[in-house]
Amino acid sequence: MAQFTAFSAPTLNVFEFLSSSDNALTCVLLPNSREQQGSSHRIIAPKDYVTAEQVVAKNVAWPVSVQSVVVTSRKITQALVDDVIATLGDAILAVLPIQSSTGYQSLELKLTSTIELNTLSHLHEKHAVDCNLVSNLPSLSKPGLVVLDMDSTSIEIECIDEIAKLAGVGEEVSEITELAMQGKLDFSQSLRARVAKLKGIELNLLDQIANDLPLMPGMKDLVTQFKAHHWKVAIASGGFTYFADNLKELLGLDAAVSNTLAHDGTVLTGEVVGEIVDAKVKARTVVALAAEYGIELEQTIAIGDGANDLVMMEQAALGVAFHAKPLVQQQADVAINQGDLGAVIALLSRR
Repeated sequence: MAQFTAFSAPTLNVFEFLSSSDNALTCVLLPNSREQQGSSHRIIAPKDYVTAEQVVAKNVAWPVSVQSVVVTSRKITQALVDDVIATLGDAILAVLPIQSSTGYQSLELKLTSTIELNTLSHLHEKHAVDCNLVSNLPSLSKPGLVVLDMDSTSIEIECIDEIAKLAGVGEEVSEITELAMQGKLDFSQSLRARVAKLKGIELNLLDQIANDLPLMPGMKDLVTQFKAHHWKVAIASGGFTYFADNLKELLGLDAAVSNTLAHDGTVLTGEVVGEIVDAKVKARTVVALAAEYGIELEQTIAIGDGANDLVMMEQAALGVAFHAKPLVQQQADVAINQGDLGAVIALLSRR
């Protein structure tokens, strides 16, 4: 089945090579630093690849590794490539070409051995990049399901905090919200406590917020790109239907699951109607929607920022921590801290 050829490339500029669209189906095998000086790079390319470099071997297999590092950034630079290669050293098996998607570029390095992610932590702020360790990612070439948290993930605000500000209890509610997102308070109890403070708020004030939701940067790109690849996109939120339903209509989402605020037709009564959408309900939503749409769980993604999203992220094949609390970043499969939501597509485009 192998259809690749290996070429010797003694004087290769790795960055320039990986940046060229002519080399989109190739990769570079780096010489091991423990070998003798003068060792050359090797290029693995399709059998019809044209180059003046010396053929080393024909019918070789595309590099396979147990782990890869994927770097996403607005711009992959020479300095970044040099720093990543210097940091990973002999752990690198091969470097794949730079790819572009949704305003981002990505670089993948296949490794000969597993590493700890903190090995690359110094690169994040220095180069404004996200580095993630990946093994198996859902494929954009097959239908899938992505379920996002709403507040501080799909939109830039915490809706309950915005309502509380209008009610004059903003600080009290924000403090409870923060503790809940950090996992220091039971979500259901904290939600009931916060909603109780909203008693008497006029419904038209909610409309002011719902009709002007500030989308998280990259959210439109994310929805557009997933839809273009025949994926279903849904919201599972501990927030409220007033806002989640508006977001569903605005972006053409496939589903939105959230809490319902009780009211008397004019003002809020300070209660939540029905089952609270907590961590377990969010996780259940991933499974239920996947079954409804006939999607394999291996093709599911959950994206969130708070402790209430962890069970959902664990249930999905890929859990993405988006500008998340430290606890969530530690437990998620991958984390986006420097980029916007468009960086999720750039990460998946490697597959």
